[in-house]
Amino acid sequence: MTFKITERQLDTIFKAGKSPVGIFDFSSFISLCKSYTVFPGFVDVHVHLREPGFFYKETIKSGTAAAAKGGYIGVCSMPNLLPVPDCLEKLRIQLDIIKKDAIIGVYPYASITKSQAGKELSDMDDLAPYVAGFSDDGKGIQSKEIMKAAMLKAKELGKIIVAHCEDNSLINGGYINDGEFAKANGHRGICSESEWGPIQRDVELLKETGAKYHVCHVSAKESVEIIRKAKSDGLDITCETAPHYLVMNDSMLKDEGRFKMNPPIRSEADRQALIEGIKDGTIDMIATDHAPHSEEEKSKGLKESFMGIVGIETAFPVLYTELVKKGIITLEKLTQLLSENPKKRFKIDNKNGFSVWALDEKYKIDPNDFLSKGRSTPFEGKEVYGRCMLTVFDNKIVYADKRFCK
Repeated sequence: MTFKITERQLDTIFKAGKSPVGIFDFSSFISLCKSYTVFPGFVDVHVHLREPGFFYKETIKSGTAAAAKGGYIGVCSMPNLLPVPDCLEKLRIQLDIIKKDAIIGVYPYASITKSQAGKELSDMDDLAPYVAGFSDDGKGIQSKEIMKAAMLKAKELGKIIVAHCEDNSLINGGYINDGEFAKANGHRGICSESEWGPIQRDVELLKETGAKYHVCHVSAKESVEIIRKAKSDGLDITCETAPHYLVMNDSMLKDEGRFKMNPPIRSEADRQALIEGIKDGTIDMIATDHAPHSEEEKSKGLKESFMGIVGIETAFPVLYTELVKKGIITLEKLTQLLSENPKKRFKIDNKNGFSVWALDEKYKIDPNDFLSKGRSTPFEGKEVYGRCMLTVFDNKIVYADKRFCK
């Protein structure tokens, strides 16, 4: 739920004293705070921080700074790193950087399989106490037998399987949705079955194993229906979607790398199904799949650019503008999707975290203002409402708008 800032929170801000960008001007803030709205800190369960291994794309320091600017006090970091965290020794490299550089909570996933190769399970027993769950995100588990073994081990360990659902045999060189835009412009399409087929397979495995299971970045209407039915059958399944799937369809694409991600932005029918899914609770949370790349990697059009966009600094303003202000969902519902539900599912403590927003402030999204190293967003130039003024985590100011910094 949202709420007005309390005396206790003001005292926390005052005692914190400093922001990451200078001395915090408490007197200026207090003069304006009555017009602000306070939210419990958001949690994003799907973020690529790129470190170790790909620090030129993002670092834990830059990625958590960007998250704090977006109102987030916690992120779950994906394991497609170098080295892949498939054993405790490799995971500790990441944990050491998190301890040194993270300004908010970072809860890493370990990989399901060694090197994310889909052949052999990672050292799940050793890794379990240190991770939020297990995922091979970026690569779907192609083997039914491997996925079943992973589910059984995760259940034994009390952990959740976080599944990137993608059937490689159905991709056929595709890189955007297999829809009207692809056909009209000579692009190779990715069919929806490449996503919903593995979800259907895994739902059957859930019936056998009783595991905890979470579906990443749902984009297709069939996926929503399969998950809705699985929930009605009493299976322990949750899922996420991302802001770009909720507010865009493939008629809005341009032949630019900033419109390319996996899974792709799909049809208007898919978008409407996702909206119904968040309304009725089939979709439990909204995660950004924040996936920064270098400018060179994203400058080669739809066909040749890398998959992935940034989104953690723009998620709330885009969703507030397109879903709340247009009356599609309530502000309280959006707060549940960004904060309450991910915290509950992944057992994340907010550590006194909250963010403060000027909801009536209107501006255009400018990637040059991002704290992330990534700049590639389909929302560049979009006019939105809602600017984060302040984020507090663990009784520390981790982001403050520059107007409040001396």
